[in-house]
Amino acid sequence: MIVIGVDVHKHSLTAVAVDEMGRLLAELTVAYPDEVLLAWAARFGGGERLWALEDCRHVTRALERRLLRQGEELVRVPPKLTRAARSAGRERGKSDPIDALAVARVALREPDLDRPRPGEERYRELKLLVVHRDDLVDERRRAQQRLRWHLHQLDPSFSVPAGALDRTVWLERVGRWLGRRPSEVQVRVARDLVVRCRSLTRAISELERELATMSAQMAPALLELPGCAGVTAAKLLAEIGPIGRFQSDAQLARHGGVAPLQASSGRTQRHRLDRGGNRQLNCALHRIAITQARVHPAARAYIDRKKSEGKSNREAIRCLKRQLARTVFNTLKASTTLT
Repeated sequence: MIVIGVDVHKHSLTAVAVDEMGRLLAELTVAYPDEVLLAWAARFGGGERLWALEDCRHVTRALERRLLRQGEELVRVPPKLTRAARSAGRERGKSDPIDALAVARVALREPDLDRPRPGEERYRELKLLVVHRDDLVDERRRAQQRLRWHLHQLDPSFSVPAGALDRTVWLERVGRWLGRRPSEVQVRVARDLVVRCRSLTRAISELERELATMSAQMAPALLELPGCAGVTAAKLLAEIGPIGRFQSDAQLARHGGVAPLQASSGRTQRHRLDRGGNRQLNCALHRIAITQARVHPAARAYIDRKKSEGKSNREAIRCLKRQLARTVFNTLKASTTLT
């Protein structure tokens, strides 16, 4: 078995070939992408070759597609795993060949690394739409904040309720109010911001409808979970990806940062908050937990039970998020089995 570790940058990549013992055989640095890489790799055999790519898919996706089209086998190596392998190497320092060698040795050491899976492209498209929608929401919020300051400076008595600038009726009301004022510079700027907010709101609404439709097609059972609407379901699917990546709900909870970490000493047995993990996935689970804690009887009973055990409200919400990770895992597993 020959393992080829690849450290990819925007305009170049470095590949290092090692044998099954992790011994360096050859290395190559080429422009990215370049056909020379495949010709160089062909020297090390066909069926016994494994490509190990550092998991930076914003720069490795094109290389992944090319390798898969050629029938190559590849795995993705998380960057956090290469740090220990790099420090354990004989050569000190940090360079592209050292990083590529560390990637190859991690692939030899870890047999259960993530691999490309069928249907991943749908999840990638969903995530692109989710991120685009979040960007538009941020842009609209900045425009709304600037608009509010302009309105306050023009007339402090003109009050707009919190959250009202998300609604078309209020944007039209503000637009009519500005239309009755003299056409000074600040009024013109405020009018432009009203138009911008209205345009962004339409785009966000269209994206949310599209995300809800895609979520219903990919995992309809997820939408039946109390507190999980279309956008939240889309974020869950986008951040989790194919559920086959995870062997258990504990792995999913650890990935999302909702699994409690041991913090025991002697006779003291306790846990602490995990501040790592995928924060977007954590955010989606937190949104569901907060909604359920407010309106879902079963979740409210669960939180009351945790409080009776001596936990604070915040700790009870953390426990509920861990239970939600198990529910989401089982729901997606069942959906995959049925399809």
